[in-house]
Amino acid sequence: MKPVIIGNASLYLGDCMEVLPTLPKVDAVITDPPYSSGGQFRGDRMGATSAKYQSTEHRGLYPEFQGDTRDQRAYLMWCSLWLGIALEKTKQGGVLACFTDWRQLPTTTDAVQCGGWVWRGIGVWDKTEAARPQKGRYRNQSEYFVWASNGPLPDKGPCLPGVFRYSAQSEEKLHITGKPVALMADMLPICGDTILDPFMGSGTTGVAAVQMGRRFIGIEREPKYFDIACRRIEDAQRMQDMFAHEVRDAYEMTAQQADLLEGVK
Repeated sequence: MKPVIIGNASLYLGDCMEVLPTLPKVDAVITDPPYSSGGQFRGDRMGATSAKYQSTEHRGLYPEFQGDTRDQRAYLMWCSLWLGIALEKTKQGGVLACFTDWRQLPTTTDAVQCGGWVWRGIGVWDKTEAARPQKGRYRNQSEYFVWASNGPLPDKGPCLPGVFRYSAQSEEKLHITGKPVALMADMLPICGDTILDPFMGSGTTGVAAVQMGRRFIGIEREPKYFDIACRRIEDAQRMQDMFAHEVRDAYEMTAQQADLLEGVK
């Protein structure tokens, strides 16, 4: 399967279970898989994904996506499988950060360990008070990421926070369950040079990786979201190239000015 190459990004249209075994080694896996969350019965899970994750006035803004209707046991088994393959593709000391919500948090922590990763803890995305309110209840304004490593972690690099606060209602959101680019960028400083996202969606992690000068490998099975991701990452790469060009021009101009001053002396 050939990827779409955009700068330092390699983007695959396909199912992660088929694509993952073909990939080279990476430094980190940062991803946001379908949660298969909500609904106590099978029938509750068979509706549109937009109905599960969005209020009525926001439905229809984004394309639907598949893979969000598994029950608890099927979700655990499926996650264990792809996480195991992802582990094989991650270098020793590499990091995993896998997003989930409160319903699937226990299952996700189990799946990470079933996949062979060393479970390191839980981080929090505080979605602020912009998260959808429900009267008479505590606001569900947090999502989580289970993080782990492939074996021992190196004792070097920055110490990142365990809680990241960004509004869920960001202007750049192009996916029903999309995350802010700034959130993903804040999570990358300990993740090495090559970032893998097996559930790329609209390409948010890829955009953050490109902006930070990292290599990125993304997989997405939905053609509509794959096209959105390609466009966003291409735009990010173009901006990065433009910035690099401006920096290079400024450096050359400074060097020329220094030569002129040296000639005057």
